[in-house]
Amino acid sequence: MSKRPRRNHSPLFKAKVALDAIKGEKTLAELAKLHDVHPNQIVDWKTQLLERAASVFGAESAPPAIDLKELHAKIGQLALENDFLSGALTKAGMLSAKR
Repeated sequence: MSKRPRRNHSPLFKAKVALDAIKGEKTLAELAKLHDVHPNQIVDWKTQLLERAASVFGAESAPPAIDLKELHAKIGQLALENDFLSGALTKAGMLSAKR
């Protein structure tokens, strides 16, 4: 039995199939046969569409603004601590100088 090669469906196709499933005019089996996809795949696309539908109208909150200044300060602090500990461990003989 030969396997069918993996297919990549376009977002437009996925949306069309998911909308057909939401309409409920045809059964899942009929839609699967019509669009030549597995019924489980249709259920997945339908679920994704319903979960993300609110984002179309801007209902999702915007991601929080990232404070780069604070992140750069943290990076500097951690680099300073690493240098200090590396020097202290080398002097104590617990860290080889070969790194």
